[in-house]
Amino acid sequence: MLRLRQGHPPDPDRLRAPALSLRARLSCCDICPHHCGVDRTRGELGFCKTGDAIVVAHIGLHTGEEPPISGTRGSGTIFFAHCNARCVYCQNYQISQRAETVRTRTLSPDELAVEMVGLQRRGAHNINLVSPTHVIAQVAEGLCLARERGLTIPIVYNSNGYDALETLRCLDGLIDIYLPDIKYSDDAMARTYSGIDGYVEVNRAAIAEMWRQVGDLTLDDDGIARRGLLVRHLVLPGGLAGSRESLAFLVSLSPGIHVSIMAQYAPHYRARGMPPLHRPISPAEYEQVLNDALTLGLENGFVQEIASHEQLIPDFEQEDPFAAAV
Repeated sequence: MLRLRQGHPPDPDRLRAPALSLRARLSCCDICPHHCGVDRTRGELGFCKTGDAIVVAHIGLHTGEEPPISGTRGSGTIFFAHCNARCVYCQNYQISQRAETVRTRTLSPDELAVEMVGLQRRGAHNINLVSPTHVIAQVAEGLCLARERGLTIPIVYNSNGYDALETLRCLDGLIDIYLPDIKYSDDAMARTYSGIDGYVEVNRAAIAEMWRQVGDLTLDDDGIARRGLLVRHLVLPGGLAGSRESLAFLVSLSPGIHVSIMAQYAPHYRARGMPPLHRPISPAEYEQVLNDALTLGLENGFVQEIASHEQLIPDFEQEDPFAAAV
């Protein structure tokens, strides 16, 4: 793993104007690539089913992320309710697709800032924004307030990768670590299994912009991520993810890019009745993707045990979603 020097802390005054400019766009929302055009400030709902509030499903320390993110004390995760995708196999479907059925909280940007500073005091290595794409306009305001109040740990933008370029550019300097998915290499697969159009072009442009902003992942002397890009790729049954093509794109962006090649797929939510998504991936399927990564020249990768589909599955109906996770 690379260990490079830590950069200078961000300047809150310089970041405030572009970050806060996002809020005005909620009145004709184009925050994500769906470009719904609804007035979220007046309660109109688009694809993400979210108005102008910050709806949170869980806040806490989480040790189930990649080692540079979780570290020894945990990642300060903030799970946002709802999503700008409709993945039929989402393991967090309770909050991404059915948030109205579980306990959530609505926070103001000021209250979100308080929670972030509180996570830092509890020892979190970072603030991990989980599925922030659809609420990043409101969250960016909270981030600016938190920085002004002494938040110094890195900010992680943990998204499904369906992010708009014009939005990401407003986050330049505000986000320290980007943690996006690269889900598919075929638009038809993305449309069928995640309900989104034009995913491949949008996703690759987004990842390229993230890499432009923060570069390859850099770690401190303890192996904890301080800045950079870490891309997640979930291997799907039957080769539906087009893994080799996605990995080839990432290597073309930077051979030193860090990629988490995930074996944890399991048939959650609606996938149980949708072959081949009705089964976990096989050892042979996962091994093939790992071999492809090596032959393509990927230099930095995280791998999982094939049995990981039985582990770390949250239950957001519980007060602590990860309490029963293995």
